[in-house]
Amino acid sequence: MTTETHDPIHHHRAPDWLWYVGVPLVATLGWLIYGQLIPMSEWVTALFPVARDSHTGEAIAFFVYDVPKVLLLLTGIVFVTGVLRSWFSPEKTRAILAGKRQIWGYPLAALLGVLTPFCSCSSVPLFIGFVSAGIPLGVTFSFLIAGPMVGPVGLGLLYGLVGWQIATIYLVFGFSIATLSGFVMGRMGLERYLQDWVRDLNAGPTGDLPEARLTLVDRLKIGVEQVREIVGKVWIWVLIGIGIGAAIHGYVPEDMMLRIMGGEAWWSVPAAVTVGVPMYTNAAGVIPIVEALLGKGAALGTTLAFMMSVIALSLPEMIILKQVLTLRLIAIFIAVVAAGILATGYLFNFLL
Repeated sequence: MTTETHDPIHHHRAPDWLWYVGVPLVATLGWLIYGQLIPMSEWVTALFPVARDSHTGEAIAFFVYDVPKVLLLLTGIVFVTGVLRSWFSPEKTRAILAGKRQIWGYPLAALLGVLTPFCSCSSVPLFIGFVSAGIPLGVTFSFLIAGPMVGPVGLGLLYGLVGWQIATIYLVFGFSIATLSGFVMGRMGLERYLQDWVRDLNAGPTGDLPEARLTLVDRLKIGVEQVREIVGKVWIWVLIGIGIGAAIHGYVPEDMMLRIMGGEAWWSVPAAVTVGVPMYTNAAGVIPIVEALLGKGAALGTTLAFMMSVIALSLPEMIILKQVLTLRLIAIFIAVVAAGILATGYLFNFLL
């Protein structure tokens, strides 16, 4: 009596050449689409009976641009990390970053975030890829915080707006907040607060065949399966989160924020953070708001705290992260990062 084994990787196997040709073609198509997102969003917005520079026009253009951008990034990053995961199991990854060597993971992840020109929602795909690959949670949080907060686009614009001295201090504080926040959260042992499906993903095998028997096509299939598993769970929340962000982006209450951030009261910094969290824009989008606020007399520390909260703790980002993290873990993440932002805001107001 023979026992028939089921092998999902080789079941109904297509010719290998289709994978070798198809994957580069799909990647090239995705890259071409990504490069045309701005003109595409302008074209779609022009189809609506609204003025392009109106609140509604801004919201539509933002939504049409950001949804495919984030979904393309999510798909590409999850696919690549899925393929890499077939070589580096979660156990191997954790072993590399374990013990004394893990301490270097936090500043390295923060540095990667600084060098990555992504907004908060665009950083989430990389965060999800890191978590699914078994990289320690605290290290991934260092990246998630640093990416939008002190990315190269916003930092470059800030240099032009307030000068290199203040921009350098901002860089140092943003990098420090990302590194220390990740370290603190890493020491808290929060992996148990990941969503169940993420924990199962980390606990499972990297493929259905022993690692030595996996061909390149098998690894590509694992990448595709990871896309189905992860993108299939979070795409609807990407739409909802960016939809909320687009609505807020089109209706920024600048006058109300000026009333909050123009004073020297002790509560102005936490009030600015509270106002900033529900909003959503990228660093390039928030810099003009920061410039307008400073030009109308808003305190620098309060304004920078607002900027940090907008791009590091946005509501749309939290909605997307809810598919990976439990509410308790999101609350801890917000509390740790908000504490660092508040400290930065108060220090800037005190020094300047």
